Amino acid sequence: MSSSTATPAPATGGRKDRRGRLRRLGEWCARHFVIVIVAWLIALAALQVLNRSFGGDYSDNFSLPGVQSQQGLDVLKKHDPAAGGYGSQIVLRDSAKPLTSVSTQMSQTVTDLQKLPHVLSVQNPLPPPGSQPGGKQTVGPLSSDAKTAYITVRFDVQPSTLDDDYLDGVDDSVKPLRTAGVQVEYGGPLGELARPAADDRVSELIGFAVAIVVLLVGFGSVLAAGIPLLTALISVIGGLASLGLLAAAFTFATVSPTLATMIGLGVGIDYALFLITRHRQNLMNGDDPVRAAGRATATSGRAVLVSGCTVIVALAGLSVSGVAFIGKLGVAAAVTVVSAVVGALTLVPALLGLIGHRIDRYRVRRPVAEAASDDTGAEGHGAWHRYAQRVERRPWWFLAGGVLVVLVLAIPVASIQLGHIGDGADPKSFTDRRAYDIMAQSFGPGSNGPLTIVIDQTKVPSDQRSALASKASKALTDVPGAATATPLTATKDGDVLVGTVYSKAAPQSETTTDLTNRLVDDTLPEAVSGTAAHGYVTGTTAAQVDFRDIVASRLPLIIGVVVALAFLIILAVFRGLLVALKAAVLNVLSIAASYGVVVAVFQWGWGGPALGVTGKVPIESYVPMMMFAIIFGLSMDYEIFLLSRVHEAWLRTGDARASVAHALEITARVITCAALIMVSVFAAFVVSDNVVVKMLGLGLAVSVLIDATVVRLLLVPAVMTLLGARAWWTPRRLDRILPRLNAEGDEHD
Repeated sequence: MSSSTATPAPATGGRKDRRGRLRRLGEWCARHFVIVIVAWLIALAALQVLNRSFGGDYSDNFSLPGVQSQQGLDVLKKHDPAAGGYGSQIVLRDSAKPLTSVSTQMSQTVTDLQKLPHVLSVQNPLPPPGSQPGGKQTVGPLSSDAKTAYITVRFDVQPSTLDDDYLDGVDDSVKPLRTAGVQVEYGGPLGELARPAADDRVSELIGFAVAIVVLLVGFGSVLAAGIPLLTALISVIGGLASLGLLAAAFTFATVSPTLATMIGLGVGIDYALFLITRHRQNLMNGDDPVRAAGRATATSGRAVLVSGCTVIVALAGLSVSGVAFIGKLGVAAAVTVVSAVVGALTLVPALLGLIGHRIDRYRVRRPVAEAASDDTGAEGHGAWHRYAQRVERRPWWFLAGGVLVVLVLAIPVASIQLGHIGDGADPKSFTDRRAYDIMAQSFGPGSNGPLTIVIDQTKVPSDQRSALASKASKALTDVPGAATATPLTATKDGDVLVGTVYSKAAPQSETTTDLTNRLVDDTLPEAVSGTAAHGYVTGTTAAQVDFRDIVASRLPLIIGVVVALAFLIILAVFRGLLVALKAAVLNVLSIAASYGVVVAVFQWGWGGPALGVTGKVPIESYVPMMMFAIIFGLSMDYEIFLLSRVHEAWLRTGDARASVAHALEITARVITCAALIMVSVFAAFVVSDNVVVKMLGLGLAVSVLIDATVVRLLLVPAVMTLLGARAWWTPRRLDRILPRLNAEGDEHD
């Protein structure tokens, strides 16, 4: 049994009203363009004022309740609040003289640091007066030559979340040492606070410049090129102001506005572009500007609405991770997607109404519109028409070629290493990078990511605690992957044993990750076996490993949820079971290919230095999750725009193979130009100083490029041609229960 048919099903009254409302919206905005434009400007100004007055700040202060590193930190805070705070290092070096010669300045600095707000404790790295450090100092806080040291400062809040002016007090405190000629660098969270404020304006300008060139070359008209850029910019500014207001009530990561800008600019330009190309074709077909804008809003505007909802659904799928940090990144990106959709459906028609027939007055070449053929189905004779015929004649060759390219690009995924990108990958102009290098040189790479061992012996009888301490100390000796371990010491109340283990490798190394998991899973359970004690590994590095493990374990769930939701949307829109299955499978393949490129560039180091990344770095644990949700949502944009044309031709002609060729012919140029713009917007962010932003920018750019070329121009038309009429088959029982959505609506009321 099948529900496939060569003619469209009769529209219900409700569906006709929805199409009519969307068209009336477009015509009203085009006719009353002054009201719409003024309303947008007023709303934009109001949001800016509200954001400046009441907007919140962005912060990376988040926790993972229930994980063992957080439990260990809670135990430490309870029994020794000063030791249980958030630690950060102030790294000191003097190549000319030992630091013991500036003991007076060191004491003054430590005293002044202790007076700062939020400071719990400060460790003086110098030995007490009259004593000398004995033996070779392998882990600090003073090197064996006494020329390098670090002050450990513990705070009651995450230092990176404090205001920038907090650094003024820190700078004043270390001034005596700097005056004495000591090099002072801030490491860890304090170093993150000292980083220059993120400024992505260069990336945005590069993306805009490339977009202008692509639009001018692709469509010929200066005004038609300017509208997508203007509306996308306005929508993003409004979306970012709204995000700032949300940040007053919720904690969003510092990367949130950059991520929102990337997505907002990309989809904003694309959505406006699809509307304008349809509008210009309507003008060429004889419509007046108001009617043309209304018809474009009723057709391509509906596709924009469906596509935007698909992107938002994909981003909402990030909440399945159960990690608030990741879920809110999805919310941040969704805010600008919403503003981009609203801008495309209201501001774009208004500007089209304002310009009227003058849209092609200023041109750099002969303007072209959406199709090379008219709405009657007459064939064109351009390059895309010839290409479409080749795909139709040899679909198996195109399918095999596309699959081969995707699989080759996806090969590196098999070796993906999730982790945290440490300070060692930052530019050398950053103080935390300089602190990282000094620590690694003087105390070994593991000194930048110490693992704090916490053994809670509250329930252990006092006469058994000595034996437990001895057994635990022995267990921590010669642990594979560990460079050294400090002796376990008891807190003042005697209920908790505390020590530190240093890895042989850098914090972001797989060796350190394995060491952390070995301590948690094997070493500490063995050390406390037979007692009522509990062992934990805490500290920044341990928390990052716990975060990585959670993300890795929940990534398959997020992939499954997002794919299932997108599958249902495509199925409801196009009423084709195989079409929806094909969309899900091909999008997963293209995402795997983009993962492979990111792994090769950053983890394998193939081109990382050219992007300003020092050495090989792991893939930031949440990047694959973010990439999947964003890419899957964005790829559905092109999927819906292409399939809507195929479906439209199929319903009109009943010829499945010819419908694919016709749709490819009239949409390939538009999709290619739109993809080039989005690629340029994303790729421009690789100049950012933030390595995670570089990773996301490159990954998203590559994924869009693969999706718009290999997938949309090779795999989709080949698979659709091979499926033929079967692509639109849906069991009747399923067809009756599915909601009826329409991606392109009707051009007429």
